[in-house]
Amino acid sequence: MISVLTELKYLFKRFVLIANVLPTVLGFIIAARYYNISFGDYSVDFLLLLIGSAMLVAGALTLNNWLEADVDKLMERTKNRPTVTGSISLRAILIMGIVLSLFGQFLLLLINLEVAIYGFIGWYTYVVVYTIWTKRKVTWNTHIGSLSGAVTPLMGWGVIDSAFHPIPLSLFAIMFLWQMPHTYAIAIRKYEDYARSGLKMLPVVRGLQTTIRRTNIYIVLLLFIPLFLSGFSTLFYVLITLLNVGWLIIGVIGFKTPSVKKWANLLFASSLVYLVVVYGLYAVFV
Repeated sequence: MISVLTELKYLFKRFVLIANVLPTVLGFIIAARYYNISFGDYSVDFLLLLIGSAMLVAGALTLNNWLEADVDKLMERTKNRPTVTGSISLRAILIMGIVLSLFGQFLLLLINLEVAIYGFIGWYTYVVVYTIWTKRKVTWNTHIGSLSGAVTPLMGWGVIDSAFHPIPLSLFAIMFLWQMPHTYAIAIRKYEDYARSGLKMLPVVRGLQTTIRRTNIYIVLLLFIPLFLSGFSTLFYVLITLLNVGWLIIGVIGFKTPSVKKWANLLFASSLVYLVVVYGLYAVFV
């Protein structure tokens, strides 16, 4: 039993799975607070959202592993995946990915069509556009991957009301921009792995200085997101601006750091803190 759970842990990329499902749940919570609705009124829909999004993301990640079995064996960080070790057959992994994806999509459709559409957009951009079409060919594959992750708060908000609203759309923009520095940090930390694999990650193809410049551009863009929001207290705008400035300072350090990899470690850790604080601010001040 323990060995099966270990294999699934690698197959589903547990931290990536959590990182995609959690913003979905937080999107729901923020919407519930904004509309002042009772959780009990949406308990069934919330359960469908939680299970459906988890299964859809797990399905997408499983299919990603199946599609990248040939490159995963070249990278240290992916060498323990079942697609590399052979502990689960590739045919079984393919079937698992398809079944999880279809069942997860079905559960989201039971909530409403808008939530299901956001789920499909996330799945399609990650599995097809990102993994199949762009990851091996162009450096802007990261933008596609970021789009896939950015729809997650829209899914959560969409359970309660249409996500064509400034608050969930701002969270979408933050998620998209945030993922660029976050992913670049990972690519720098695992530079040798990506170089061996041949995947077109920006640090490998365009160099570290270009990556540092791009990182800071996306962090600067985050500074402008609060300008499109209204109705929050002054304290919210002050705190989120300070947060953005603080992360920008970390980004700028990259230009002068004696060790780019140590800076990438700092950028990666701070990106996690940044996102947690952002969602906390939204949840408290909405």
